Amino acid sequence: MRIALVNPVARRCQGYHTIGSKIPQLGLQVLARLTPAEHTVEIIDEIFGFDASERLIRRGRYDLVGLTGYTSGATRAYEIAAQCRREGIPVIMGGPHASAMPDEAARHVDSVAVGECDGIWGDILADAARGGLRARYEGGLMPIDGPGGGRAAQDLQPVNGRYDVAALQTSRGCPVGCEYCSVTRFNGAPIRRRSIDEIIDEWNATARPFVFVVDDNFFGVGPQHAAWAKELLRQIIRRGRRRLWFSQTTINMGEDEEGLRLAYKAGCRGMLIGFETLNRESLKDYHKGINRNNVHRYKELVDGFHRAGISVFGAFIIGADQDDEETVAETAVQAVKLGIDTIQITNLTPLPGTRMYERFLKEGRLFATNYPQDWERYTFVETVYHPRRISAQKLDEVIYELRHAAAETSWVWLRTLRTLWMTRSLTSAIFIHGMNKGWKRMARLQLPRDEERFGFTPRRNARTEKIRDAFRLSLGKYAAAWEKPADPGPSVA
Repeated sequence: MRIALVNPVARRCQGYHTIGSKIPQLGLQVLARLTPAEHTVEIIDEIFGFDASERLIRRGRYDLVGLTGYTSGATRAYEIAAQCRREGIPVIMGGPHASAMPDEAARHVDSVAVGECDGIWGDILADAARGGLRARYEGGLMPIDGPGGGRAAQDLQPVNGRYDVAALQTSRGCPVGCEYCSVTRFNGAPIRRRSIDEIIDEWNATARPFVFVVDDNFFGVGPQHAAWAKELLRQIIRRGRRRLWFSQTTINMGEDEEGLRLAYKAGCRGMLIGFETLNRESLKDYHKGINRNNVHRYKELVDGFHRAGISVFGAFIIGADQDDEETVAETAVQAVKLGIDTIQITNLTPLPGTRMYERFLKEGRLFATNYPQDWERYTFVETVYHPRRISAQKLDEVIYELRHAAAETSWVWLRTLRTLWMTRSLTSAIFIHGMNKGWKRMARLQLPRDEERFGFTPRRNARTEKIRDAFRLSLGKYAAAWEKPADPGPSVA
């Protein structure tokens, strides 16, 4: 069979997918590697645009189309499925959205794959080859510690573009179980680890010089998790090809000096950390106990990353029941004071498959419910529910003020220099420079859409000036953000 594996993306904010590094859709590369040699596989990734899907999905070119998809891409996925049906091509959909809403997906596709597909992909292909796809396949939490477990077809590039980084996974699952996150439901609470030998083999075979390690929680939350992560890092140092990389972890890694030192030596130059908020009550509502227990230590733990030479990508969410129209500006200011190198502030988005979605639906707080069209609004740049202390419109407007300040203020080089000062690492500063340039480009791309949607350009007032000062790292108001960290350690490169 000739198989197309497609990653659909939302059109409403496509710039957020297409500006910056082109990161592989790892799940599709994993399935491609599991495909028997008698079949051929092509990947179509819409981070490179929509025209390839519409041009290439034709009867005669493909015998089976497989769709993945996050919630924001579900609307687009169903459009592609309709095209497949018009062409008479069997189509199956998996991924987080289809797993959370299988009955909805079943109305648009011939078959739905729920959960992880590694263990059922062979059955799906066998059924498709004989023309007998089942309506639904159930995949469990697959063991990934055996030969080939979780490994991707690293050399397989999309037919409509080229990835400029590699994606690699060392583990699946997250025990934190945040109310707004579907990872624990989709990949389970236990952290399942791949074989270290398998990871090193894939690491060395990957051609790209920069790797995104896509684990939801690289370091984990307990001593056993940390011990495994540190052993992996030692093996990368000993046996791994020299390269730089970036991953995601929880804030507790900032207190493990040995783990941080090993991570930097192994090539890590940045970690994305979900700070979410500085409000303890909001963290309680989010069921993010690890942050709630450490919120008073955020600065100390960020400094721990910096002392090791590792930059911090801080993710924050606005829209909790305690948030009001001043929260965006206050969050930006506090993030600067913490020393965070790249700041990402997004709208709280209750995704299907999360406890938050179920709670908001029960409480009647969701208003973007014209499904499947409204799934394209679940993009983290629009409020789709009724907050408690601010209107949805006003919340979107104050986040628009943030994007406007990011787009119109000169701040990228200032942040780069500060990262160099805090980490003493030229390579970490270069990494952050690229991240922040991409962030600014995305903000600029979104501005015309914001202006059309809201019908105004943000006026300069106390709140917008506070946001601008945060981007500029104002020496007058926020001098503490420029203070030299205690005991920065030797200069690293």
